[in-house]
Amino acid sequence: MTGKQGFVSMNTLREGPPDPERALAEIRKIYFKTTRQTIEHDLAHAIELLKSLPTEEDRERARVYMDGLSQMRSEWGGRRSGRSGRSGRSGRRGKGEGGRGKGRGKGKGRK
Repeated sequence: MTGKQGFVSMNTLREGPPDPERALAEIRKIYFKTTRQTIEHDLAHAIELLKSLPTEEDRERARVYMDGLSQMRSEWGGRRSGRSGRSGRSGRRGKGEGGRGKGRGKGKGRK
């Protein structure tokens, strides 16, 4: 570990495939130590560890930490892949968002 607070070394990836318990412990450690400055690196590291987990059950156990890391990145303004804006929508209001949807009573030109 270096002098940067919250930084998690990628040495675990270079040491070969980790056993599932060690990988899960590392993902948990990343979750609790990540900071605004390290979130991108930490999330990439956690994703690589997640990919190394052999079973769906192991990946499910890591899900809560991965969801948390993703949420932190969103809240801290991290990169978004291919989407702009808060929701990724075009700005139009949809059903249930106060907009006029199809089949909602009489509109202009309807009787």
